Amino acid sequence: MQETVEPKKYEFLADDPNVKVMPIMLSLIIGAFFAILNETLLNIALITLMDEFSISLPTVQWMATGFMLVMAIVIPISALLLQWFTTRQLFIGTMTVFTIGSIVSASAPAFPILLVGRLIQAIGTGLLMPIIFNVFLLIFPPERRGKVMGLVGLVIMFAPAIGPTLSGVIVEYLGWRYLFIVVIPFALFSIAFASKFLINVSEVTKPKIDFISLVFSTIGFGGIVYGFSSVGQSAEGFASANVLIAIVVGVIGVVFFVLRQLKLDEPIMDLRVFRYGMYTHAVFLFLIIIMAMFASEIILPIYMQGPLALTAATAGLVLLPGSILNGAMSPFMGHLFDKFGPRVLMIPATIVLSGTMFMMSRLTIDTPIWVVVVGYILIMVSVSAIMMPAQTNGLNQLPKRLYPHGTAVMSTLQPIGGAIGISVFISILNARQLKFLEGSATPTDVATINLGMVAGIELVYFIAFAMSIVAVVLAFFVYRAKPEEVEETASEQVESV
Repeated sequence: MQETVEPKKYEFLADDPNVKVMPIMLSLIIGAFFAILNETLLNIALITLMDEFSISLPTVQWMATGFMLVMAIVIPISALLLQWFTTRQLFIGTMTVFTIGSIVSASAPAFPILLVGRLIQAIGTGLLMPIIFNVFLLIFPPERRGKVMGLVGLVIMFAPAIGPTLSGVIVEYLGWRYLFIVVIPFALFSIAFASKFLINVSEVTKPKIDFISLVFSTIGFGGIVYGFSSVGQSAEGFASANVLIAIVVGVIGVVFFVLRQLKLDEPIMDLRVFRYGMYTHAVFLFLIIIMAMFASEIILPIYMQGPLALTAATAGLVLLPGSILNGAMSPFMGHLFDKFGPRVLMIPATIVLSGTMFMMSRLTIDTPIWVVVVGYILIMVSVSAIMMPAQTNGLNQLPKRLYPHGTAVMSTLQPIGGAIGISVFISILNARQLKFLEGSATPTDVATINLGMVAGIELVYFIAFAMSIVAVVLAFFVYRAKPEEVEETASEQVESV
């Protein structure tokens, strides 16, 4: 099969009746599902790995921290790779790297080798989502992207949703190695399927590689993620020298990276994407929603297994309806986005999210479990009506030449936002709990400790409520982005400069 398709009559391949779009989509979605599924499969097995290899909690946490760290390093270069290799070459190469990492992890005789395999997996996973977003932007015209991106949202959210449940069954009945073994045949199938059906949809320009930018990117984004991810591994928290040094070095690296990108004719990550109003709007909204989500995904399990005294399995089942609905609603929200535009979805969704966050800030030690279930469902359904439409609308405003850079920027922000969200909210919870216990006559009593934790959780959700108010304000300023108008605006900007 030919590597490259040159559409002459049709601007987008989805409009060309001679191009089979469905096999291309299936190739990408199959690979994405199992790569993303693997992100959450391992979370429930950390205690098992501690016993298996006789390692401490801070050591085993590198299975998660290291994963985010590698993703933060490789994602910024995805825009460069998308211009150096064909779609087919890059996807098959990415899935091959992921498969190699899975095989190394499954056969690891010691923890260091297991960690190496996990980090190799992270390289593949980190590059996969920018590839998929870029391909779909090139295949489908703006008026059809909402439904397609909703389908991507279904994969992104459904895979992590079933991850913990599936992981618990596999670990209990088969053993932790099968968390990697079960993924391998599906990854191999994805490679074989892509080899047959996937074609190139992007232009290979092979821009000049600026190695200084790569160094700044690695130090900057890697340092920030490492610093924030290390907060919970030290008793000093943000006051730890290692944490502060990593974050400061990371920020300096990012500043130098940004300055250099603005000077280069062919930047690795073209930050001129922020000239486009709706794209910048989408980035801010995306970060707020990511942070608000972590207030629930990180804090709620702590609340349920602590003050509510639920088991880990029960806590997972409580969160499952919300996670599944989030994924299931994504295609529907995408269809509504295509038909009505972003405002109809985002304004009511941000209001519901804000109201739910305020409701969750009133949690107590006696809150009925059904309140938690309903609250989490409302949060996740609201997120499905905000996140993917916002991303799609923002990317729609970019000209084609900036698609790789726009997807790279958003994909880079995800692990960074995740690391910051986890560390900040956990730190707020711990600080509020400690302050509560300091003012108590019985600070070592279990009931008092639980009350202190509830006080910390209330504060976390109130901060998340304040953040969601900002999202409501942003939602009122959103409008449907049209690429053809942006092209004219961009030309006017260039002329004015």
